[in-house]
This record gives sequence, structure tokens and C-alpha cells, in this order.
Amino acid sequence: MDEKCCVEPIYKNTASADQIQKADKATLAVRGMGCENCATRVRNSLLSLDGVHGVDVYLNMALAEVSYDSKKVSASELVSAVSRAGNDGRHEYRAELVAAV
Repeated sequence: MDEKCCVEPIYKNTASADQIQKADKATLAVRGMGCENCATRVRNSLLSLDGVHGVDVYLNMALAEVSYDSKKVSASELVSAVSRAGNDGRHEYRAELVAAV
């Protein structure tokens, strides 16, 4: 495995059960992910946003499900975070909002 491609997952203090239950949800279609490291890179970038409570990335379905506070972060900022995840000259990711609740 290419050492430069290895990505360590970041962890965030979890929100309370009440916050997660009341959180807004977004589903993003993500293009450009080719391996688990790509999925981790996308997850890390989304989790780094203030207001994002949790992220599940499904590599095999090319989807990311995000729980977030829409008062702190917008759906368009989630899409931008996916693009920034590949900002290393070797990876390029694109996201499209599929659903928001």
C-alpha cells in the first residue's frame, strides 16, 4: 500500500442522543472514491465541520449519510467539504445532495 494514501480516521466527541435524534440528515452521492482510504478521507473532511454530528460513508454505494445541525452548517458546505477532501493533487471527489431532511 502506498504510504501517502494511508489515512487515519478522525474521531469527534459524539453529540447527545437528543441532538442526534433532532439532527438534520443529508445523503450525498459521492464520486471519485476508489478505496477505504478515500471513504475515510471524505468522512474526515465532513466530520471536521462544526455542526456535523456523525458521518457514515458507504464506499460500495458511493454515498455519505450526514447528521448535522443546519443552524451551524449548510448542505452546500457539506458538498464543499467532500471536494476539499481530495485537495491533495492525487484524489478528486465530488458530491451531490441527494436528500435532505
